[in-house]
Amino acid sequence: MIERHEVETLLTLAEELHFGRTAERLRVSTARVSQTVRKLERRVGVPLFQRTSRRVELTPVGRQLTEELRPARDAMAAALRRAVDAGRGLTGELRVGFVGPAAAQLLIGVTAEFRRRLLDCEVRIREAQPAEIAEWLRQGDIDVGLCAFTDTAPDLARSPVLIREAAVLAVGTSHRWAHRREIPVAELADTPVIRLVGTVTPETDQRPGPSAATLQEALALVGFGQGVLPIGAHAQRYHARPDLTYLPLRDTPPLEWGLVWSAEHTTARIRAFVDAALSYTGNGL
Repeated sequence: MIERHEVETLLTLAEELHFGRTAERLRVSTARVSQTVRKLERRVGVPLFQRTSRRVELTPVGRQLTEELRPARDAMAAALRRAVDAGRGLTGELRVGFVGPAAAQLLIGVTAEFRRRLLDCEVRIREAQPAEIAEWLRQGDIDVGLCAFTDTAPDLARSPVLIREAAVLAVGTSHRWAHRREIPVAELADTPVIRLVGTVTPETDQRPGPSAATLQEALALVGFGQGVLPIGAHAQRYHARPDLTYLPLRDTPPLEWGLVWSAEHTTARIRAFVDAALSYTGNGL
């Protein structure tokens, strides 16, 4: 029976064709590499390598043996890796909630990066309204959510910021501001501001307007002329409508997007997903 260290020595030397470099990769002495190869050759009965003072080459028998051993070695390594991943909780299923089409586009890239790293973990996605993410996390309906950051509750953890975007103001095309180039946030005190439950609104003395449970409901209220709506700049691309105009909202900090999850239920899958998201957005190490 060939031992694992013998297989590693044989395959590494077949790649390097140099005893010194093989010893460095395996972190053993050159003498140990030579001893292992000679032992294998005695067992096989013929040389596996041709050695001269200037080069090392595989013999036909050596090439055949390495070609047949390599898939077995790789299969063993993959089986061990899957076992380790299962033990760490990296296999199975990760349920991800997201808010809006912009988050969906980001989620596609993040999920592809996550699956490239963890082939045996399935990702299931589910669209949510802004106010639903925290509720779904607490009820265990999802494992992690991708959304704009709000004032995160103490029981929810959040990732570093993945992306930032400017704030704009959605106004109806018949609104008195519709032909303005931009709106200072301080002027929101002079017109009803629609509140979309679960979203961030700029801190100012706002004149309260109607509340909306969904984004489409909020935009409809804007189109009806019942108020204006502060929202991320992505709305200009994903929610273009003939009855709405989007104006830059001046003097406001950018909106921040990232991942949130239950602080009490942080798993290896969630940590791996966060790492994949940071890598995909260029915010990782």
